[in-house]
Amino acid sequence: MFANFLDFVLDGKKPALTEGTLPSGVKWTWLGDGIVRFEPQNAVLQSVVASAGIHGDETAPIEILSTLVADIASGKTALKSRVLVIFGNIDAMRASCRYRDDDLNRLFNGRYLELAASHESPRAAELENVTRAFFAEADSTHAKWHIDMHTAIRPSVFEQFALLPYTGEPLSRAMFDWLQDAGLSAVLLHKEKSNTFTHFTAEQCGALACTLELGKVRAFGHNDLSRFAASDAALRRLIAGLAPIAPSDQTLKVFTVVGQINKQSEAFKLHVAGDVANFTPFARGMVLAEDGDYTYEVLRDEERIVFPNPTVKPGLRAGLMVIDTTRETFDSL
Repeated sequence: MFANFLDFVLDGKKPALTEGTLPSGVKWTWLGDGIVRFEPQNAVLQSVVASAGIHGDETAPIEILSTLVADIASGKTALKSRVLVIFGNIDAMRASCRYRDDDLNRLFNGRYLELAASHESPRAAELENVTRAFFAEADSTHAKWHIDMHTAIRPSVFEQFALLPYTGEPLSRAMFDWLQDAGLSAVLLHKEKSNTFTHFTAEQCGALACTLELGKVRAFGHNDLSRFAASDAALRRLIAGLAPIAPSDQTLKVFTVVGQINKQSEAFKLHVAGDVANFTPFARGMVLAEDGDYTYEVLRDEERIVFPNPTVKPGLRAGLMVIDTTRETFDSL
């Protein structure tokens, strides 16, 4: 089962037993399709949720996580943390699509209750319940982490970047140290609450949570995972209880959301080319979107667009606008 966790899950198999102990002494528990908990035999330092496949076509992180499961099971990867491994939208993974009915990463914090007929709603409820229980069972003195791994639809000026959910709490130096250890080029700071998986775990479970964007969407088996070796290694150091490795220089850029492009109807027009990369800059006065009386115009000397997507359903975000806030962010840590 653990030697090739991805194939086991995609094939719809279930283990004969729902719990056991590995030769290394690590205890495992099967908590649902694509959901397994690992607990070390000795002292536990922290509790870590590692998730991928919240969007079914984002394959590189899924493959990274499958290999991590195999290495935990074989004892190749040391474990000093409780770890909850989650493959998110398994039906979409099988169908090689982003989602079946609704974007799973917009259904947390109870929003799934508004879409009871959605294929994704039961899975959102299940993931909320299992992560809430996992963190609730943790020692109150333990650090709590959630690393949710994704890939972007479009290319990006910064190929590997992270997003931090907004909770109103001060930014965490520990999180920024880990992001730099992971070799990321940029981090995006949200300024409003949302219904993403990481916002749920940050706000309701008290976790240090981040969404990683690693490369582009590709088919299973067509990823060069060596390009994401730094993030993989940083995650392994995290669950092993090892300190992050400090980079030789400060290269992480920080961007803060200053605007959101909203799709209100099917009349929506996004004046951005289909091949425009994430973090492409636009100058003051550029009108980037129109939808009836609604327009989005760049109001600052420079704003960069992230996640432009005119094909989303009406009522959803069709793009984020961000500005560089690197210096002030690091000064505040």
